[in-house]
Amino acid sequence: MTKTTFDLIVVGGGPGGYVAAIRGAQLGMSVALVERAELGGICLNWGCIPTKALLHSATVLRACREAAHYGVTGAGEARPDLAAMVARSRKVAGRLGQGVAHLMKKSGVTVFGASAKLAGAGKLALDSGATLSAPHIVLATGARARELPALPVGERIWAYRQALVPADLPKSLLVVGAGAIGAEFASFYRAVGAEVTLIDMTADILPQEDAEISQLARKAFEKQGIRVLTQCAVKASSATATGVKVVLDQQGKQSELEVERVIVAAGIVGNVENLGLERTRVKVEKTHIVTDGLCRTDEPGVYAIGDVAGAPWLAHKASHEAVLCVEAIAGKPAHPIDPLRIPACTYSYPQVASIGMTEARAREHAKQNGSEIRVGKFTFAGNGKAIAMGEDQGLVKTVFDAKTGELLGAHIIHPEASELITGYGVAASLEATEEDLMHTVFAHPTLSETLHESVLSAFGRALHA
Repeated sequence: MTKTTFDLIVVGGGPGGYVAAIRGAQLGMSVALVERAELGGICLNWGCIPTKALLHSATVLRACREAAHYGVTGAGEARPDLAAMVARSRKVAGRLGQGVAHLMKKSGVTVFGASAKLAGAGKLALDSGATLSAPHIVLATGARARELPALPVGERIWAYRQALVPADLPKSLLVVGAGAIGAEFASFYRAVGAEVTLIDMTADILPQEDAEISQLARKAFEKQGIRVLTQCAVKASSATATGVKVVLDQQGKQSELEVERVIVAAGIVGNVENLGLERTRVKVEKTHIVTDGLCRTDEPGVYAIGDVAGAPWLAHKASHEAVLCVEAIAGKPAHPIDPLRIPACTYSYPQVASIGMTEARAREHAKQNGSEIRVGKFTFAGNGKAIAMGEDQGLVKTVFDAKTGELLGAHIIHPEASELITGYGVAASLEATEEDLMHTVFAHPTLSETLHESVLSAFGRALHA
């Protein structure tokens, strides 16, 4: 007979949910995980992982095309095999999905393949007919792509799922939304040969990033042949014989654009429907569940983590919340996440990564607190490893409180930015000052030396500028 009573039940098997289940099992709890689709959630199956697999294929293609620059002959005529790239991407996602299933089995977590609704204090009703009970229920149901009335998703208008498994390569493509998801799809499809137009309603692409970094990213995109339109929205769309015609509005000026396909990457909404929340004290604001710093809702025994609990919508934020939430449930010391210590990465070409405040926000923060900031910058053109790699375009920017030496923010644009940002993440977590960072010994030759030089630059001590 299948067990139905547990210490902890987690609803949703993404990077928040399955990590919560594992940590609960590690702490000696009996744990159930309820997942209506694939283990690993959107991140592993239709988001973070398969997109990075496709983007790496684009990186390899780019390297082959530029092989002669590195003294390698015979690879310059490399062409993309889109079907093979997609197949590899799905294989990577499948392998990791199997890995999560193995972790559940290894950890002793009971997995239910079903949808679930809250059904009274400590109870969950599954659509399979079973009822589970536990004193602690963690909601990790994630989020989905935001739909735009002017762009109904279908055969020619794609959300991220359709964009990950194209049957063929569109000759022309419009990407609506220039945040991380849109920028990544624009990079991939441009690399494999599509004519790409990228639009956003804000003043620049990657609007959440430091303005200087966003502007550098835009220049890099345009250099690759991506057409970028900002302060631009889609007002209407209609099918044509060969694709989609859209009406664009850019600061009140309307124009028409016809493309074979459209990708909608205009944000996400939380999966809060059909969870039985209306019968609880759980509050929902703008499609996201309201929680406190330890992921508790207003309903006793009900918690929420990850994308369904709001911004930032990042897999690593979900996983970290999972651990602190479950540890708090178990009575362990737990501390709320400081959002300024959560790194953000965009895996476009070049990559963009950041942590903490932008320069503009830091200046406003300093003004409000009667302080000043110091800003350091170092370009990869001054780094030996970057020059040797042929990737000497990019910038590292650091922002410090001038009085205390606190690292307020760090911003990187470079093909390896996502691997470099963790250095600043560790520094921020350890509350390292500028002196600590300046006295740190960085190996040579490495890209990470740029982190050091940017810190030195903020205090007028850069050595290789």
